[in-house]
Amino acid sequence: MDLLQLLSWACIVFTVGMFSTGLTDLKKMQAAKNADNVQFLPFLTTCLNNLGWLYYGILKRNGTVVLVNVIGAVLQTVYIISYCHYTKEKRRVISQCLAAGVVLACGWLYFGVLLPQGDSQLGQLGLTCSVVTVSMYFSPLTDLVGMVRSGNLERLSFPLTVATFLTSSSWALYGLELKDYYIMVPNTPGILTSLVRFYLFWRFASVNQSSPSYQLIEL
Repeated sequence: MDLLQLLSWACIVFTVGMFSTGLTDLKKMQAAKNADNVQFLPFLTTCLNNLGWLYYGILKRNGTVVLVNVIGAVLQTVYIISYCHYTKEKRRVISQCLAAGVVLACGWLYFGVLLPQGDSQLGQLGLTCSVVTVSMYFSPLTDLVGMVRSGNLERLSFPLTVATFLTSSSWALYGLELKDYYIMVPNTPGILTSLVRFYLFWRFASVNQSSPSYQLIEL
């Protein structure tokens, strides 16, 4: 097995593992019979991101990108359907799903119909997917600032942080090996934000030890 194959398998295993962390939220909703303590938008935006990268993988004819994002899109769809079932704010959730559908339709119209096939189509799609991925990695930073100020990391998942770090690292190396910077560059922020989270866990570990009532992470 050469390096590229090894990195491909690492991307598949780590990414599917990261997507599977949503099963924790699914179990939480099933146990509580509501979705009060679960965020919906990450499911929706991740699903859109998966579909974008899926199209990129198809155009690029890259089986690793296609397989990973098919699995991711299926899992996110399951999470979305479950959230819609348990939430009390169905109207808001449905409106957000419809808005995402409009974005998806516009994206398909532009990239699949208006743009001519070739390097321009692949380049613009790769750039768009990269920007969305980078924004998703940086979006939780606002919440991290609030957690640092309060000293409470209950909403910060250590297993998810580990999964994100391994996934981002494997994809960055995979993109570097392929010389595909649309894959490599957007995963670099995932490595950086994961390192920030690891630092926060280490920093507040002493607070957790000194205060029995303080819970560092929620598993």
